[in-house]
Amino acid sequence: RKDSGMLSYKEHLPVSQVMVGDLDRPGSEAKVSVGPVRCQGDRNYWNAASFVTSSSYLHFSTFQGETSADISFYFKTSASDGVFLENLGNTDFIKLELKSATEVSFSFDVGNGPVEIVVRSPNPLNDDQWHRVNAERNVKQASLQVDQLPLEVRKAPTEGHTRLELYSQLYVGAAGGQRGFLGCIRSLRMNGVTLDLEERAKVTPGVKPGCSGHCTSYGIYCANGGKCVEKYNGYSCDCSKTAYDGPFCIKDVGAFFEEGMWLRYNFHSPGTSVKDLVSGTLLSSADPEITAPDLSLNKEELSFSFSTTKSPCILLYVSSYTPDFMAVLVNPTGNLQIRYNLGGTKEPYNIDIDHRNMANGQPHTVNVTRNGRDIILQLDHYPPTSYSLPATSDIQFNSPKALFLGKVIEIGKIDQDIYKYNTPGFTGCLSRVQFNQVAPLKAALRPTNTSSHVHIQGELVESNCGASPLTIPPMSAATDPWHLDSASADFPYNGQAIGDGVNRNSAIIGGVIAVVIFTILCTLVFLIRYMFRHKGTYHTNEAKGAESAESADAAIMNNDPNFTETIDESKKEWLI
Repeated sequence: RKDSGMLSYKEHLPVSQVMVGDLDRPGSEAKVSVGPVRCQGDRNYWNAASFVTSSSYLHFSTFQGETSADISFYFKTSASDGVFLENLGNTDFIKLELKSATEVSFSFDVGNGPVEIVVRSPNPLNDDQWHRVNAERNVKQASLQVDQLPLEVRKAPTEGHTRLELYSQLYVGAAGGQRGFLGCIRSLRMNGVTLDLEERAKVTPGVKPGCSGHCTSYGIYCANGGKCVEKYNGYSCDCSKTAYDGPFCIKDVGAFFEEGMWLRYNFHSPGTSVKDLVSGTLLSSADPEITAPDLSLNKEELSFSFSTTKSPCILLYVSSYTPDFMAVLVNPTGNLQIRYNLGGTKEPYNIDIDHRNMANGQPHTVNVTRNGRDIILQLDHYPPTSYSLPATSDIQFNSPKALFLGKVIEIGKIDQDIYKYNTPGFTGCLSRVQFNQVAPLKAALRPTNTSSHVHIQGELVESNCGASPLTIPPMSAATDPWHLDSASADFPYNGQAIGDGVNRNSAIIGGVIAVVIFTILCTLVFLIRYMFRHKGTYHTNEAKGAESAESADAAIMNNDPNFTETIDESKKEWLI
């Protein structure tokens, strides 16, 4: 999308290696200057297609690789498995697939039985980054290489079949009801010929030209550090590395703490390797062989929200195997305090927030970021504030041990103020607590592979009462037009000022009464019309004199002359 940014994959560089020799002579030297790198593009190199459904595939003519096959391509995916390509014969076949998140398989059969070569990667290959696959097969051997991992080689049998006889079309993606590849494939070369994936994708349902996916368009909806994962019919958000839950990683995971309750999260536990600890929860270390107590942090990122009405109390405390600690607490006056003790100073370094009472029962959000000596604190929706550790202070948090919520139950010497504020403990709500990549509340409330690190004293009840509902920054008194103590702000009312809200309340009451009266009148009109809708005059054809006639027939004959004549005529008798 743009021709600027950091080049993180060195295979994309136009110059990958420079060899300089003959430097042993006195006075000899070499100088290499690299000019500007221009992004011009290569249609073959970047010829790509995106597979977006479970049945997505492209088909090409049969692969002609009877005695020699050389296949290379790049792929990028967040799915854990899928078939890259396959071509079949009567019994012969050739296939490349992603078997798992860390395994790529190259399998074939030339008539001597199936052969499979697997390359296993120490790191996940479904990290949505480009990875290169190169598979070769000839009459002597077959090989498979992924990225810069060691080449896997399998020798061919000295006797038997050597020709790969195929007859079906070459399928790139799903074939024969198998689970197809989901993601992007580019620069697919087979025996030196680049297949035009983009052109074929333009006329194939379920495949899009170029490299795009659901995460390209909708990945921004995975909030709070959630990772977008491609799916066959859409995408999902992986919230495992966050303190949030829900489809888009926006649901706060919090709990209510009763008095005396506490939670401890151990950064390492029996059965957990130090390598997993360093890569999975804290920060990377250059030496994977160091022991857990020797770990140290040069930076921390802490975020959480809370609500309470009692002070003093300990909100969060990070202990260590050394005197180093970090604490967030509410002092007796209800003000927030951040306390660091990293060594090098006689007293801990304190950051006091004196301008607000935090024990007011309202949700408050705290974000603390330390990088070396620099500390940035953001409280609620106020602008971030920068602080700096003293020049004599150490900048490494040595040997972090455990994280406590609600109360500190630790063996050894504890800071005097921490000890004083530790009784009776925190009462209130804590939500979305995250320290670097550790989410202790989520680990306690959602069964994960880190739940074994958690120890709880008391009953932990899930609640979102600590989640902050505020989304609009508070308005200052100087700019708030409804702030009565503001001398510089004018009311947005041009007439007489409203005194004590009396006139305003009267107007509201009068309006309500008018609406009620109008409703009653409308109801009465409707009822009256309904009651009298069957009443009124009507006309009948009753014969006159019907009251004095002996019968109804007699009344008709008396009043209808035509009828009378007809009757008289009928009374005549004729003699024959």
